[in-house]
Amino acid sequence: MSALQSQRMAEEVVLDWSNLLDGNRLADSGYAERANRPTYVQDADRITFSAPFRRLANKTQVHPLYENDHLHHRLIHSLETSSIGRSLGMEVGVWLEDQGLIAAGDRHRIAGIVGAACLAHDIGNPPFGHSGEAAIGGWFEERFASSQPLFSEMDSSLRAEFTEFEGNAQGFRILTRLEMYRNDGGMRLSRGVLGAFSKYPVTARVRHTIPDTTYCGLKKFGVFQSEMPLFEEVADAVGLPQEGGDSRTWWRRHPLVFLVEAADDICYNIVDLEDAFTSGDLSAETVIDHLEPLTRKSNQDLSGMAASERIAYARARGIGVAINACVEAFKDNYPAIMDGTFSDALIDRSAKAEDFQAIKKLARESLFTSPRKTALEVQGRNVVHRVLDGVSDVYTRLQAADWDPDRLSSYHRQLVQTAAIDISDVHDSYTALHSLADYVSGMTDRYAVKIARLLSGV
Repeated sequence: MSALQSQRMAEEVVLDWSNLLDGNRLADSGYAERANRPTYVQDADRITFSAPFRRLANKTQVHPLYENDHLHHRLIHSLETSSIGRSLGMEVGVWLEDQGLIAAGDRHRIAGIVGAACLAHDIGNPPFGHSGEAAIGGWFEERFASSQPLFSEMDSSLRAEFTEFEGNAQGFRILTRLEMYRNDGGMRLSRGVLGAFSKYPVTARVRHTIPDTTYCGLKKFGVFQSEMPLFEEVADAVGLPQEGGDSRTWWRRHPLVFLVEAADDICYNIVDLEDAFTSGDLSAETVIDHLEPLTRKSNQDLSGMAASERIAYARARGIGVAINACVEAFKDNYPAIMDGTFSDALIDRSAKAEDFQAIKKLARESLFTSPRKTALEVQGRNVVHRVLDGVSDVYTRLQAADWDPDRLSSYHRQLVQTAAIDISDVHDSYTALHSLADYVSGMTDRYAVKIARLLSGV
């Protein structure tokens, strides 16, 4: 690309990298970034040492309540995604520096921001993976149809936050409110990292008022109404293009979201197949047939390798090829990414899109519907519902007591203490239901089973 082309490309964009890479902390105006310890490094450390991140070690990636120690859980997946994200960020950062589109040295900032955002990308996921999200949403939908005041008095425009429970929004809530500096910026991460974390910059309420939700950032919602002021600070600081206006405001994505998303796509598509062989859900031949088309031709003699070794080799090479393909897709679509109009996953615009579509089709038809996985998801759904059934009574009684914990019965006070239910911020139906969702979504798979047994007396 010529210098003139780079200049024209820089002039056509809406977004500004000097804002997008903002190293200032959320809700911490007095903080000054140190050259020897950039904020994105501190962000990664704060995420890594947090309790919600640690709990990902016992949360479902694909296989609920797994008994095989070699299968991936959410913590390992998050670490691997962060590794891929750093590579994507560095490759894109080097290219941006070469084109004169970012300041010298900012390639490290881009790699660090993407890596930190990848670490946190699943931090809001409930137990039992996406089936856990569906279980929470289904339970709330049933309750909103009831006549119980705790649910029937809820503002109807806010109910979708619960009936369509979303781990991305819960993750933003954990990062910015619940963990560390509670109700005062949460982990106080840099606004650049929080911008790169936010795949869906819209609330559930606003999303339901938008006629056309085909834009990739509107496929789901990623912010609860309770965290809107915090997200607005992030969006303003990094300069995200705002749409809608008035009560229907939403934002275009941060460009680095596409790299975070690509890292996740690469990781789970490829590694899910490796896990499917380990779990016995797919044969070695099927997995190899789908992974090897991703890889470059190699002179390596694989004839003496065991099936697991061939799969591991194909996985490693496939990840490298996919990283390069997504970097090229970012370059090819750079103007649209930077003016906020790009609306696709990089992997689906890459040279390897067809190979990934075949992997997704296989997972959809053979892996996600396997009898063993389906049976465990049914078990997980029932566990989540038993926990919600048993714990929700605390909030119903709390509402009847005018939100005064001291007026709860001795049993309910014991339950709050024994089950470690945090009701400190509860003062109305909305905060009560979010406290309930915080509680169950924060559980690990096994802890949810333990509490379900406690509540059922089994």
